[in-house]
Amino acid sequence: MRSLDTARAACETHHPGLCAALAEIPLPGRECPGSPVIDLFRKHDGAGLLVPPEYSGAGADTLEAVRVLRGLASYSPSLGAAVTMHHFTAAMLFALAAGTDRLTGRQLELLSRIAPGRLLLASGWAEGRPGQNILRPSLRAVPSGDGGWLLNGGKKPCSLSHSMDLLTASVALEDGADGSSALAVALVPADTSGVSTHPFWSSPVLAAAESDEVRLTDVRLADELIIRTIPDDPGRLDDLQTAGFVWFVLLICSVYTGVGSELADRVLRGGRGAATDRAAVAIGVESAVALLEGAARAVRDGLSGDDAVAAVLVARYAAQRALAQATDLAVELLGGTAFIASPEIACLSSAVRAIAFHPPSRGSAAQPLLEYFSGGPLVLS
Repeated sequence: MRSLDTARAACETHHPGLCAALAEIPLPGRECPGSPVIDLFRKHDGAGLLVPPEYSGAGADTLEAVRVLRGLASYSPSLGAAVTMHHFTAAMLFALAAGTDRLTGRQLELLSRIAPGRLLLASGWAEGRPGQNILRPSLRAVPSGDGGWLLNGGKKPCSLSHSMDLLTASVALEDGADGSSALAVALVPADTSGVSTHPFWSSPVLAAAESDEVRLTDVRLADELIIRTIPDDPGRLDDLQTAGFVWFVLLICSVYTGVGSELADRVLRGGRGAATDRAAVAIGVESAVALLEGAARAVRDGLSGDDAVAAVLVARYAAQRALAQATDLAVELLGGTAFIASPEIACLSSAVRAIAFHPPSRGSAAQPLLEYFSGGPLVLS
């Protein structure tokens, strides 16, 4: 498929040799627990895709990024899902660093090590819900008595849980005399005492994404590793949250589109079934590609705020429906013998379905989108 060739070429441009290295491993070996795909991603400079050039990264824009993720996920759905969390988190943090003096020297030093050090970021931020501060903090923090903080809480599932170098997480700082809390972002090195990983993901689908549980138990963190809101810029993290949400939706949907592209490519190469049916599979996948690339171009060219969130949600739900229909037909055309003889068709088709599991669901977003389409604000809950 032309669009798949384009995506894989983009991946090769930014991560030379990665596609070939993934292709050398049979699909079941890429998608099982303990798979080497995350190590390969790290080895081929995957961490720096969205890191700005001034921090030694590639500085890819939204269109480049969705193509890279689509190409990468066509080889390994698990890897695509896992590194989406790294990429959208990196995009948010570097947006915070851009043009401000908000970050401490220690925070900037950590960020400056991501690309050259090939550091991977796990996300302790809940998914979805623009309009709420950093998407509901998953951690709570109280003063530790030595000028720092004591963190407790966790995230499950948390992709890259075994390979992460840094956990980035929304946190509620409970230091108000009246019991109130303040929003912040914590940067927690993975080797900090009290950070632990526990089994959680039981499904064989996307099993190589390392989506287990990360717990923080009385984790002591220096105040300089806490990024706070500030009185004269109260909406800054809200803006970043919205931008991060847009990045996340574009990237994760491109992952599933890449998986669907691999299925469609197998259909076209196999030549089974009527031409109209094979074309229907390709058209379904290509429509998802066009929707997501169109939204990515709009964001790259300046679309922001509610308009950007609405655009990526429209692209997501339309792509979700197109991919579901294309996948059903692709599995039928590939045939029962192919399904029985190898776990690959079941693995790929099941992975595509996971696009429906990320919040906000179609049902929860329906009324907010209707209100937006009618001229009101977009308020997701």
